[in-house]
Amino acid sequence: MIRQKATILGTGLLGASVGLALRSQGWSVSGWDPNPDALAQAVGRGAIETRLAGPTTVDSDLIVLAAPPEAVIETLLAMDTGSLVTDIAGVKVPVIAAADHLPHFVGGHPMAGGETSGPALAASSLFQGATWVLTSDGADEHDLETVFAIVGSFGANPVIMTAQEHDEAVARVSHLPHLLAATLMSLAESDPVTLGLAGGGFRDLTRIAAGDSRWWAEVLAANSSQVAASIDELQQSLATWKETLATGGGLAARLDSARAARLSLGEHNTPVRVVLLDRPGEIARVGHALERSRVDVRDFQLRHGEHGGGGILTISVRVEGKEALTMALIDEGFEVRVDA
Repeated sequence: MIRQKATILGTGLLGASVGLALRSQGWSVSGWDPNPDALAQAVGRGAIETRLAGPTTVDSDLIVLAAPPEAVIETLLAMDTGSLVTDIAGVKVPVIAAADHLPHFVGGHPMAGGETSGPALAASSLFQGATWVLTSDGADEHDLETVFAIVGSFGANPVIMTAQEHDEAVARVSHLPHLLAATLMSLAESDPVTLGLAGGGFRDLTRIAAGDSRWWAEVLAANSSQVAASIDELQQSLATWKETLATGGGLAARLDSARAARLSLGEHNTPVRVVLLDRPGEIARVGHALERSRVDVRDFQLRHGEHGGGGILTISVRVEGKEALTMALIDEGFEVRVDA
């Protein structure tokens, strides 16, 4: 059987995780990164089999551009290949424009990752249960089906939309929240007394402000028009809240509406994330760990990999029970992720 060949340009957390996921599906994976240390770590983790001397893309069935938006756009503009190309950039309209000359391109954006970066924490399970947006703009139907199947094999849930729809949506649920977190931190850090009072709620709300500043600056700049529109929407909404506070009428109703919407997403106190494989007995083993740890469980949420099986089970517990549950799950043989 001839192994399919993939080239990954960019071996950070997402790129290396894509490499591990592809290799778990039997692909032969080559890779390159402008940072030699990142490339060496990706090779050491087993994400990359063949280390490339430069951003060459010859002899590949699939090319994955796993870099910040500016680097992805620059690479696409200079690229001349008949291979199937995709990317993982968090902004899609300018990426699609830069790939207009390529015969086989499908834009992509896995809604996975976090504040951490680098290949040291890469995992083939990173995408299990995660939404993976694929853009339909100019994409050949067969190419779209191919990438859909590939990301589905990772356990991700592929969703097809236009680049414009994607950029509008992530401006509201990803880019604007990052600006809000950064703004709240700026307000709090101006007063040491205020910052010292920051508890779990404030920490949860501002967690994403700890993300890579350079990467986020690129993403926000690349999607500046949609982020600006979202800021306008937020300002209008805050003005309405200000009026509601002044009159006192309808305040509880608005808070109830927001509460109901948030509860529909599932609660997250101190989340411990458990990687579940597609095999019998996984939940029973989780139950055994819960019994042993005797933690106070506040919520469960299963992010299921519809196309690849398994998923990520998020168990929200009180702070004092986090370590006990983590160790019990590890003793049961699970891969566990704990938020800092």
